[in-house]
Amino acid sequence: MSTGEENYSRMVQALDALAMVFLDPQGRIASWNAGGERIFGYTAGEIVGQPFAALHTPEGRSARLPEHALKAARDEGRDEETGWRLGKYDQRLWMRSILEAVRDKAGQLEGYVFLARDLPWPHQADEMLGSNEQQFSLLVQGVRDYAIYLLDPEGHVASWNAGAERIKGYRADEVLGKHFSHFYADEDASAGKPSRNLAVARTQGVYEGEGWRKRKDGTLFFAHVVIDRLTDADGRVVGFAKITRDVTEKKRAEEELAAAREALFQAQKSESIGHLTGGVAHDFNNLLMAVMGNLELLRKWLPSAPRAQLLLDNAMAGAQRGAALTQRMLAFARRQELHPRPVDVPLLVHGMAELIRRSLGPEIRIGTSFPLQLPRVLIDPNQLELALLNLAVNGRDAMPQGGRLEIGASSEHVGEGHSTALPSGEYVCLWVADEGHGMDEATVMRATEPFFTTKGVGKGTGLGLSMAFGLAEQSGGRLLLQSQPGRGTTVEIWLPVATAQAAPSAVAVGDADAPLHAADPLTLLIVDDDDLVLLSTMAMAEDLGHVVHAVRSAEEALAYLDAGGEVDLVITDQAMPGMTGIRLAGLLRERAPGLPIVLASGYADLPGAPLPGLVRLSKPFTRRELHRAIGDAAGQLGIKEEAG
Repeated sequence: MSTGEENYSRMVQALDALAMVFLDPQGRIASWNAGGERIFGYTAGEIVGQPFAALHTPEGRSARLPEHALKAARDEGRDEETGWRLGKYDQRLWMRSILEAVRDKAGQLEGYVFLARDLPWPHQADEMLGSNEQQFSLLVQGVRDYAIYLLDPEGHVASWNAGAERIKGYRADEVLGKHFSHFYADEDASAGKPSRNLAVARTQGVYEGEGWRKRKDGTLFFAHVVIDRLTDADGRVVGFAKITRDVTEKKRAEEELAAAREALFQAQKSESIGHLTGGVAHDFNNLLMAVMGNLELLRKWLPSAPRAQLLLDNAMAGAQRGAALTQRMLAFARRQELHPRPVDVPLLVHGMAELIRRSLGPEIRIGTSFPLQLPRVLIDPNQLELALLNLAVNGRDAMPQGGRLEIGASSEHVGEGHSTALPSGEYVCLWVADEGHGMDEATVMRATEPFFTTKGVGKGTGLGLSMAFGLAEQSGGRLLLQSQPGRGTTVEIWLPVATAQAAPSAVAVGDADAPLHAADPLTLLIVDDDDLVLLSTMAMAEDLGHVVHAVRSAEEALAYLDAGGEVDLVITDQAMPGMTGIRLAGLLRERAPGLPIVLASGYADLPGAPLPGLVRLSKPFTRRELHRAIGDAAGQLGIKEEAG
């Protein structure tokens, strides 16, 4: 018997943290160690010679699990599973086990190695049992899933198995005599972890833990480690048995799962906030629709006294600010109606440079950084200007003592797996960077939520950043935040490059102060489930000279038409209970194919395919916007404005 075989025999006999069993080619138990006795309760004399099935539950034997495991080990080299096993006195044990086939150099089956660990893993000292040293040597050398080796009392490597060579990359002749701290990550070795772990095993009998370890090629792997104390008959420490398991993939999978759960949580939170914000904005739009419409009509009937007109102007200004607020909320919820067109970003920024300077004040130094050639992006220019102004003001507020604000852009290509998670393609990254106090990670996570602000009371609505976030998302791009406390903040807006087919949107321009009337009065059918909006729309339409019939649901509108009611044009709300405006428009077109229809909505995206000739009217709308929508729908090019 060689010294190495004696070392292996001593190590395996003393190990009680792991059942290490050798099976003969027929699957009978041929050896038994202290770990097997501790875990299963059998002594070697009670279990050696029994079939492998003796360690399985009756249900497992009925399902032929022992035979399946032996066959898998023979055919595939190993079988690994977690499940119930049976100990002495029919005690059920939940454990992790590995069964590996052991073959000689010629490939002939010599038996099986069975390793089992009970979960959770208690450690206690058991009586060491004797067995055949040759079998134990074969057992330890045949295990490739675990690095199993001996250390002398000072921690120097005294033996090395095939699993250690596979996991760590060293041959036995390269590591024998080296201190086991050689396998620790540099920072852990410098911090004295190897000696502390060995001290725990020396005083407590066993050390178990996880950490980063180093391979021969310098790469790191995450390891589960057990160091067991070995003593002689007099209780003197004669060395340590060390078992290392590579659990890098398990750790990576756990980290990826945690990251995926966090990403899902953030997405669900943003989606929930978006639904809530969009719903609130929709209701505000209806309220503001009634307020603005009636204020506009009231102006015609109030006396021209300056005091009365001033009060009316103040009320209208407040309502318009409320409308702007709802537009920002809809922008975050990605339900804002946009008018995208190809935009030259440097030209847009330079065009609003004076506005930005006046808004930020003299203490803020403004710089720009644009390449000579930059492709145009497809976006609503008015909303992009508003987003940039909001971001610039946020940067100013982050630098109360003054500082530098930089606005720049670059052309970027996004491929598969890009950090932005955008679809592959060409983009322009527009950024606004400040030198302010910055944000910690928790604040960055919440920064784009509507109404979240780190400013004092009355110093911000908390909607500027959320509006820019929604605009980027709705435009097919992405908003990214980079910030650290004391190092400033950079906000990036990634926008898709405009295609050659994209054309500028036509924008109607008119004199906002000129009075209006219809060239040819029409009979209108107005459909809206909100009484305030319905009455306000009716009043504006009648003031324009039209004859109005009003109903509160899509079903009432269809009944009116089926009864032969007179109608030249229909104005319908989109979001109504029972039937949406889109669905109503389709049914109306089936009954009267040439019927002009105006669809009023505060949302940008509408379900279903758009009907030809359907005119959109954004809420809240003014008397002038209603006038224009009626004219567009009816094709009344002769609708004119009264001469002042």
